[in-house]
Amino acid sequence: MDEINLGVTCDMHVHVRDGAMCELVTPTIREGGISVVYIMPNLQPPVTTLERAIEYKQKLQKLAPETTFLMSFYLCKDLSPELIHEAARKDAIQGVKCYPAGVTTNSSAGVDPNDFSDFYPIFRAMEEENLILNLHGEKPSVGEEGNDIHVLNAEESFLPALRKLHADFPNLKIILEHCTTAAAIETVRDINKNVAQPADIRVAATITAHHLYLTIDDWAGNPINFCKPVAKLPKDKRALVAAAISGEPYFFFGSDSAPHPLCNKARHVGVCAGVYSQSLAIPYVAEIFDTQDSLDKLKCFVSDFGLSFYGVKKSDLKSLDEVILFRKEQHVPETIGDGSDIVIAPFKAGDTLKWSTKWAK
Repeated sequence: MDEINLGVTCDMHVHVRDGAMCELVTPTIREGGISVVYIMPNLQPPVTTLERAIEYKQKLQKLAPETTFLMSFYLCKDLSPELIHEAARKDAIQGVKCYPAGVTTNSSAGVDPNDFSDFYPIFRAMEEENLILNLHGEKPSVGEEGNDIHVLNAEESFLPALRKLHADFPNLKIILEHCTTAAAIETVRDINKNVAQPADIRVAATITAHHLYLTIDDWAGNPINFCKPVAKLPKDKRALVAAAISGEPYFFFGSDSAPHPLCNKARHVGVCAGVYSQSLAIPYVAEIFDTQDSLDKLKCFVSDFGLSFYGVKKSDLKSLDEVILFRKEQHVPETIGDGSDIVIAPFKAGDTLKWSTKWAK
């Protein structure tokens, strides 16, 4: 295949930050071949009010008028069932993001994943409104002495909590975000083993572009590739690639593109977790599908499955333009900047990709 129409593409896990960084990266969503994005709420302070969610979306829409933005709340004690119902009625959010406290960037206001019971009224309201619970699926390594939680097993240690949430709220749509382990893939498969129709899926998983490439050796000593959850072992990467190309409708694309100023990625202590992949999102994924002779499955992964799970309709879209993937080499720039203070390093900087995108009007 030298040219493929991918339809209306979606990236269901995106960070665009705020301020000058937001102004730089938000327009690159469309540059990367993406039409619909689900925006993460971990700003400082986080998005926890109806007014903030609406204001943030309006700002993003002004920066990228042809992009469709789906918004979320940050799960914390400030939310209430009444707020969830009001936000759903006004179509202000499509879900709520859960961060275990302290596991990643701007997660200090997160929750204790050992006990979600305080939030069950929130989850019940979300279930009633058909909103999505987005889980950063890691257990923090802090707390009880000798709990043996670390970056390599934090995701697998979280999986029982996923199962319990699904058991307690069987009609709540849940996404295990940015899977990094074979154990996570198998858990999502197992939960869906008796699902008869795609419309019946209640637990899904997103897979990033960078986790389809990276293993532990690629980020140990290389802060540009350091993210949370961290890339794991070769067997885990193989499981992620197999899931992405499988055609199973509960696995779809969420880049977790997370820009940080280069100075915060290059320092010798306190390196920020996050990989920026937005500006070339579709070409990155296409490279992997091409190496697996699975380009015929790419549209499902980056379009159909995510839009279906989120219930996105044509009437929701800011643009009906479709993305054309075509075979043309392009060079990944070493850095991307705003011409003044903000400089970021894109994923695979300096490499050459075989695929490019354009828009069919």
